[in-house]
Amino acid sequence: MEGARRIPLSFRPGYLVRRLHQIHSAIFLEECQQFGITPVQYGLISTLLENPGIDQVTLGNEVGIDRTNVADVLRRLADRGLLRRERSKTDKRSMVAFLTKAGERVGEEMYNSMTRAQDRLLAPLQPAYRPAFTAMLTALIEGNSKYSLSISGADAQKSSRQDGDHPES
Repeated sequence: MEGARRIPLSFRPGYLVRRLHQIHSAIFLEECQQFGITPVQYGLISTLLENPGIDQVTLGNEVGIDRTNVADVLRRLADRGLLRRERSKTDKRSMVAFLTKAGERVGEEMYNSMTRAQDRLLAPLQPAYRPAFTAMLTALIEGNSKYSLSISGADAQKSSRQDGDHPES
């Protein structure tokens, strides 16, 4: 691209989203360190608090992670006694997950720490801008969800064939 002007790294949305994710993860881990729960683990716990008995594929789609990672994270949470998995009564091929009483307690006890992390992340923005920022993030996620790794393998292959490769910035 001779003569083309390059976009500086600090102006690339993909780079900025990745940096913000790093910052959020650090703040979350600092606020929630006493629980030893990662942001992804807390996302699964939060989803299971609202949807007990949800299947692993749907859970992954809700949280935005692929099936393999869902199974791994659920195994780690189960090893800690925070959830249990069982075969679905309606589809024996499917696994469903439930929080244990200990898992429900951790989810509830972490809520205030998680909220502090969210507040710290948004603190540099004027309070009036925070809802608009969240709305814009939601619009970007919803508008680009077809590229998510959490979609099923068949859908991902179809998206790749239709849209080409979409590497991260």
